[in-house]
Amino acid sequence: MASDSLRVAVIGAGVSGIAAIKCCLDEGITPVCFERTDRLGGLWHYTEKLTEGQACVMKSTIINTSKEMMSFSDFPIPEHFPNFMNNSQILEYLKSYCECFDLERYISYETDVTNVIKADDYLRTGRWEVTYRNISTGEEKTEKFAGVLVCSGYNSKKLTPNFPGLGDFQGKVLHSNDYRVSTDFMDKRVVVVGIGNSAGDVAVDLSHVAKQVFLSTRRGTWVLKRVSDRGYPFDLLNRTRFVEWLHKTFHGICEKREERRLNGRFDHQLYR
Repeated sequence: MASDSLRVAVIGAGVSGIAAIKCCLDEGITPVCFERTDRLGGLWHYTEKLTEGQACVMKSTIINTSKEMMSFSDFPIPEHFPNFMNNSQILEYLKSYCECFDLERYISYETDVTNVIKADDYLRTGRWEVTYRNISTGEEKTEKFAGVLVCSGYNSKKLTPNFPGLGDFQGKVLHSNDYRVSTDFMDKRVVVVGIGNSAGDVAVDLSHVAKQVFLSTRRGTWVLKRVSDRGYPFDLLNRTRFVEWLHKTFHGICEKREERRLNGRFDHQLYR
């Protein structure tokens, strides 16, 4: 049973926020979670509505981490779920996790944290002062907590480069954070700038409907497959203690071997 004498503020009810709530309860700490939307799941809760400062996956997103490696240790992902889940299945799993451990009662929805500062007695108690606002009513309150866990994610702020002449471009300019479905790009020529996970997903999604898709990058990257030898998930085979030990002990040999495997997927004379 958590003690009311030790209260911790948790900002955000996405994957990290949910895990933080559970960890607090395991340690006898009372979590108070603030979520500014009306739902849990963070970016895995798909919605067509665009909200500034709120990340969301696109409709066709499939996670690149296998269920065996991403399961909470105290609540395994159901066996009938696929190795690599789509966003709706991940959300279903997160909701089941919260229901199993009764986590949702610690979440205050539509509550926006506006300020976090050290309390006036911080040097003596280590406490923090958290100011939050009810989005529906506008009511604002300030409370002191023994600690603050910031679980707001790192995908909520858009970083859009300003290319020379971009303001004169007559076509549509869209950040991947605002991309949901490919239908708006039917039979169009599209340039995807960047080669991170989001760019790769968007380029593949667009390739099914667009007239032509260009993937632009300033530098190279390693392209990994989700599935490895004999159909096993890549991370399940390559993210073990033994493999990590091999890489640390025989770093040079392992690095060259991995480079050969990855380079074998592309004809570099063709792709440059």
